[in-house]
Amino acid sequence: MKQGFKTIQELYQKLEEQRENRKDMIADTRSLIVNSADGISSLSVSTGDDVMSYVVSDVAHRQIADRLGIPFKYYDRMRLEYPTLLDQNINGWLMKNPEKRMLRTLDGKLRAFLSDRYRRLDNLELVDHVLPVIAQMKGCSIESCDITETHLYMKVINRTMKTELTPGDVVQAGFVISNSEIGLGALKVEPLVYRLVCRNGMISKDLAHKKYHAGKQVEDTDNAYELYSDETLAADDKAYFLKVQDIVSAAVDEAKFNLTVDKMRASMNIPTGDNPVKTVEVLGDKYILNKTERATILRHFIMSNDYTAFGLVNAVTRSSQDIDDYNRATELERLGGAILDESMKLSKVQPNMVLLPQAV
Repeated sequence: MKQGFKTIQELYQKLEEQRENRKDMIADTRSLIVNSADGISSLSVSTGDDVMSYVVSDVAHRQIADRLGIPFKYYDRMRLEYPTLLDQNINGWLMKNPEKRMLRTLDGKLRAFLSDRYRRLDNLELVDHVLPVIAQMKGCSIESCDITETHLYMKVINRTMKTELTPGDVVQAGFVISNSEIGLGALKVEPLVYRLVCRNGMISKDLAHKKYHAGKQVEDTDNAYELYSDETLAADDKAYFLKVQDIVSAAVDEAKFNLTVDKMRASMNIPTGDNPVKTVEVLGDKYILNKTERATILRHFIMSNDYTAFGLVNAVTRSSQDIDDYNRATELERLGGAILDESMKLSKVQPNMVLLPQAV
């Protein structure tokens, strides 16, 4: 399992720092102006009394392009080769089709360009509500946690709920809490299986609980204004986070854990053929893996000498530990769960079939 912060205290300190340096506001798009040069764009926001400027992040660039209906490949080309044309496009459409947007900023950067109906379910409030629940869960501890530019992650293991896949090969139940403050996904609680022998984590995303960031439309105004106080936000979301606490309390589900363990045992008898290079090539084409990821998965697959669906799942989840980016490492842990589920479906259609016989 990929490691991020060494302790939950370090994570919490980072979240408090971000709280001090963030600012959220609602703005009429007619109060916004973008200026670009040398691949860097700045967004100026008029509040009526003042003008504030923020460097536009890569995520916000994509969100602006998507909202304005500008194909991102063309948008990115303008950004690099013809910045004045990019500004003309953005500013022209912001003025022509006025609407209210939520702007999320941090450390002088525009990190998100969102709907005015976007509901802030922020990381600090989330951690404040779930840490006491985790502390009361017998045998549970946070095995890994991190906060990236786009997501918060807490990966929790329950050391009391465990079993052996085979003699000596112990797996433990757990769950992953993840959240994006900038519109890149719901608040999720996903089941996790942790394999001690290789410290791999596999996420079953199909069994996840999700809470979406959808809220009420804000009041009408011509200029930008800072959005809500933290006190108002906390009061408004208290009931919401109580539901999240209930979900976390029930996250370690023995029935779901046993179901996943049964699938893992069954996958040991599903062959992937005698050509691991071809298997990983097909896998990489289907799930859009880059060259480094393919090479890492292939290395672990061959080293295990286990050319079954189980071996492939473990090669993928083991590779997550070698990935620098925590977001991508977590996606590989989810990919392991997806491969396991797919192998079960395919084996029912054609018993003893070779997994992934050709590119999809």
